Amino acid sequence: MKEHFLSLDIPLGISSRTMPYFDLQPVATVTDENPEITCWLLDTRTLWPGENICTASGASYALSLISLAEQNIITAKMFVADARMSLASALMKRAFISKTLDIPWKDVKLARKGHEKHGKPCAVDHIGRPIGGIDFNVSHQNGLVTLIGWNGQRNHRYSPNGHIQGVLSPAIRRDDVMVGADIVCVNERESAQTTIDMEGFDGWVDIYDSIFSDEERWSMKYDVDCVTLLDGTTLSAHELGRHDRCISRHQDISLTTAAGRHVTFSSEQLIEAKLRRFYTYFCYKEAYIKLAGEALLAPWLRQLEFFNVRSPKPGCQARCSTIGTWGEEVDDVEVKMHGRVVDDVKMKIQAFEEDFMLSCAIQGNIQGLKIPAFHKCHLEKDILSCAIDRFTTTSTAPQVKAPEVTMVKCPEVLLSPWESRYW
Repeated sequence: MKEHFLSLDIPLGISSRTMPYFDLQPVATVTDENPEITCWLLDTRTLWPGENICTASGASYALSLISLAEQNIITAKMFVADARMSLASALMKRAFISKTLDIPWKDVKLARKGHEKHGKPCAVDHIGRPIGGIDFNVSHQNGLVTLIGWNGQRNHRYSPNGHIQGVLSPAIRRDDVMVGADIVCVNERESAQTTIDMEGFDGWVDIYDSIFSDEERWSMKYDVDCVTLLDGTTLSAHELGRHDRCISRHQDISLTTAAGRHVTFSSEQLIEAKLRRFYTYFCYKEAYIKLAGEALLAPWLRQLEFFNVRSPKPGCQARCSTIGTWGEEVDDVEVKMHGRVVDDVKMKIQAFEEDFMLSCAIQGNIQGLKIPAFHKCHLEKDILSCAIDRFTTTSTAPQVKAPEVTMVKCPEVLLSPWESRYW
């Protein structure tokens, strides 16, 4: 996947005669001794209350912390729930970059890799060069926003005025780390139940035949992790036996377990378990393709396969004075591309409340690393406090004297496909 993305032939928009001057000397030393992985979750369902983001309580201050272009996009959203998630996403990205690079909030700048509109966001320096040793990705769904970030612990170089200087390299190295994230809500789409009633669960799964392989779709249709009954007890796949072949709702299923337990339940519970398993696959695949900013139209989607898939057990829904709780973490999925195991990627999926699942993928030189649990962020304490602390202050980074550099015009051949889009 990484090789496919990096081999894209993206033409340059300007000639070398109009190129700005570049610093061709290395501007960062990779230590990678103590890399850090950030996994954040921000719940926007109770943030900025109101029917319009422009008049919502506290939103005007939050909007003032992002760019005018982003403000225009957010305020143009038709639904306030979408505007809340977009605003939270913009704030989380800036907070992560500011903390990771130890730079003032006002110096955080963003660009996109590969495509100026749809490419994956990245951190750039004050003249638009991508900053190495850092990668992040965000995802949002049904009021929740998640961010995964990578900090390779590079010793970046700062200019005399405190700006961090970017990296210019002939190409993206194979050991560079990329991250991807996704979040799904299992019960959000009413169309799923309608389609299942009309065409069966297999008909619902086959809608996605351009995304999932034949083997993946077969497993979604006829395999099941376990079924949770209305009384809270569960039936394992072994106890279900060949009842796992059921693909229709509103049927009565009766069985006797090996322990002599007689059980009768509706196939509704079985289809719910299969639908949760379907979204587990979807969440994994989306996180993986977002490693390099690819979309669901990538031609290799069906060649990307997941095995040993198991849905994480859900947490509890927020009720009364309680808050939503985390469910199970699962990190033993196997990834294959064109039938071969992808051994330089780590993935994890974690349940939140009853209906949400969050997944993340990390690819690159990550031997021995473990993806931490997601941390539920507090808007003021974890995000906005970063803007307050760093908005007007100068960089607190170590004052490293910048070495003398030779300023020459950069030939086009030194630009990687990612970097060629920034100029």
